[in-house]
Amino acid sequence: MTSEPNEEFFLRADAVIGLANSQMKDATPGEVSSSCMYATARFNAFVSAMGHSSSAELKAVKAETIDYFVKQYRAMLDENIEDHIERFEELTNRPT
Repeated sequence: MTSEPNEEFFLRADAVIGLANSQMKDATPGEVSSSCMYATARFNAFVSAMGHSSSAELKAVKAETIDYFVKQYRAMLDENIEDHIERFEELTNRPT
């Protein structure tokens, strides 16, 4: 990430999670998760493209851009899985 998360960061994330949760009425958690990952990849590709002046420029930094997003996702996923390990019962409503 470019900076430390602030309250607005978490409000935006919670809004996306709320949308994902609402979609589980008609789809499995895995299906919703796949759609969310695809949407995130598509949006990040758009944001990356908007930060460059040409397709050639974007192509030149493609590997570096992918490495950045994968590193960020891995760190965020690790942090959230650790949180679920520590607070499993609270977050899943199931006993450990």
